Amino acid sequence: MNKKYLALLLSGALSLSLAACGGSGTPAESKAPAESAAAESAAAEGKTIKVGLICIGDENDQGYTYNFIRGKDAATEALAAEGINVDWVVKYNIGEDSSCEDANIELAEEGCELIINNSYGFEDYMLKVAPDYEDVQFVACTNLNSSFSELKNVHNAFANIYEGRYLAGVVGGLKLQEMIDAGDITADQAVIGYVGAFPYAEVISGFTSFYLGARSVCPSATMKVKYVNSWSNATEEANAATALADEGCKLISQHSDNTTPATAAQTAGVYHCGYNNDMTGVAPEASLVSCRIDWSPYFQYAIKSVVNGESFDKDWTQGMAEGSVVLTTLNEKIAAPGTAEKLAEVEKGLADGTIHPFAGPFTGTGTAFGASAPDTLTVAEGDFFRESDVAGGKTSAPYFYWIIDGITQE
Repeated sequence: MNKKYLALLLSGALSLSLAACGGSGTPAESKAPAESAAAESAAAEGKTIKVGLICIGDENDQGYTYNFIRGKDAATEALAAEGINVDWVVKYNIGEDSSCEDANIELAEEGCELIINNSYGFEDYMLKVAPDYEDVQFVACTNLNSSFSELKNVHNAFANIYEGRYLAGVVGGLKLQEMIDAGDITADQAVIGYVGAFPYAEVISGFTSFYLGARSVCPSATMKVKYVNSWSNATEEANAATALADEGCKLISQHSDNTTPATAAQTAGVYHCGYNNDMTGVAPEASLVSCRIDWSPYFQYAIKSVVNGESFDKDWTQGMAEGSVVLTTLNEKIAAPGTAEKLAEVEKGLADGTIHPFAGPFTGTGTAFGASAPDTLTVAEGDFFRESDVAGGKTSAPYFYWIIDGITQE
């Protein structure tokens, strides 16, 4: 497939904004002794590196940007223990517009050796700046075009968040099945509501893996998706969650930046599975569990590479097995009995390859970005779709864009 067509196929279907195979990059902890010698030398010298981080929001969202700040802080602490001091320059509430280009220029002029852009819509502006600062390394998180670029100083990074969403789906599905078994709802009332940011592949991949996880333990489950057409709009996210509950959904999940779907679910008296942060603090009677990317391993890997003058992955991804995707603490006060044990079983299966989130059988229909007509994907029983398969020549950014049977969208 030629580069232009691949970029068109993927980029419009992707977002922001979470593979069976990880990238070749490894966190500092797992490097071989020979590879870490330079890092030890830098540590002995007390090396300081200035790193820029451009954020679409701020940590007050208690979601997406908050999760990046958590990764930043954890990486800083881990690197300091090795003698690598990180001087972070963070720019908050930057729009997916020319202000992002300005932010990249300002950080480069301030002497940042590594600049990390945290939102999908930042990449085009980052790519305009990178050619003028060849000695600065630029990272676009949750995107893909840098991986195709001939520029040597641009990179993409994501994590296999679909693994976490599948597990969260298992938690939600067990709760639905418990309600069916108790006679609280009928099998056909096991409807999941999903608040999605945009109809991009990243979001579609996420809610599909969540749904397949739920359906693996609650076969009668179905799903309704409402898009809010924004990564971070607390009011619209709450409105969408409330509308889904009003339409009969018994469980709400989300691919959006704020905690308002959780609080709306609690107000409506339905259950919830979150994203980016533990939401039991704001919705203790509703929120069962959340999944999130832990950005600390990647930040450590990229920063140590720059400190040591080493090249690092053009396109990086890792999953649960490497600690880059995690679940928050299970809310056992409201989770179905046996959920913790089932989670341990499924997580082991994901790690050893006996369970695949996108395992068939299923059929879906969708239209790729730039295509004039929809196409159909059928995955047979015993087979599975290989998402974010960097080792297979694809991208870390999700590219699953088909709407499968059992899911409806608005």
